[in-house]
Amino acid sequence: MLEAKVQNGKLVITIELQTPTPSASGKTLVVASSRGNVKTNAVVDGKPVIVGLNCYITRDAPAA
Repeated sequence: MLEAKVQNGKLVITIELQTPTPSASGKTLVVASSRGNVKTNAVVDGKPVIVGLNCYITRDAPAA
């Protein structure tokens, strides 16, 4: 679930973390994602803010 709000002139986004999961390429581990663009309740200039968010960490290098 993704939430967004405008607070003190800043866009504040809250998203739940997930168990690290391999990305489509397998190069990184996804820890949070909006799974595409999401229309939020946050409003700028009278229009809803749309957010596309991917958060990831690097995979551990394989042992040599």
